Amino acid sequence: MAQAPHAAAFAAVETWVFDLDNTLYPPGARLFELIDARMTGWIMGALGVSEAEAGRLRRGWWTRHGTTLAGLMAEHAIDPWPFLHYAHDVPLDRLAPDPALAARIAALPGRRIVYTNGSVPYARRVLAARGLAHSFDAVYGVEDAGFRPKPVRAAFEAVFARDGLAPARAAMFEDDPRNLLAPWEMGMRTVHVAPAPMPAPAPHVEHHAADLAAFLAGLGA
Repeated sequence: MAQAPHAAAFAAVETWVFDLDNTLYPPGARLFELIDARMTGWIMGALGVSEAEAGRLRRGWWTRHGTTLAGLMAEHAIDPWPFLHYAHDVPLDRLAPDPALAARIAALPGRRIVYTNGSVPYARRVLAARGLAHSFDAVYGVEDAGFRPKPVRAAFEAVFARDGLAPARAAMFEDDPRNLLAPWEMGMRTVHVAPAPMPAPAPHVEHHAADLAAFLAGLGA
């Protein structure tokens, strides 16, 4: 297959870093709406608030801290594990194996890793459901970043140091454009993965992949 015009930008990449939710499976699966509902339910029970108030709190935490979990830890000093176990206890029957994506990931030269704001156990369940359980050399979750979330730069630094990757020779694939800023500042190639719409133009969003498998195929690996 002929290389796409963007292929040259990835010629020096040795480590391929992929987000999980809405990146390694299509947003149309709407898996995160199940997780959102469980997060909201956990907050209602733990803090004794209404559903509307739980939603308001979550929006504020997302803005101030990056994730619901980070907000709960910063403002309510919760133990993260009970929350993570509860939030991620969702059925995965909305996901299906994707042999084409598995083949494209396998063809990438160098190391391939997952880094998610979810937990590692949850990530491994999702990868298995997508037929990607053996596609990656390592899987990192929010626990590997000391429960600091993306987009906090210190979270990326912790995970990348743990992995030993060189950011200048790595690429980051993410569905949330704000999570590409720190990787870009660290010297990584950045790819926004989403069917539509494309994000507003920004220097830290270097490439857009409407279809991840097709984008990877265009690299000519």
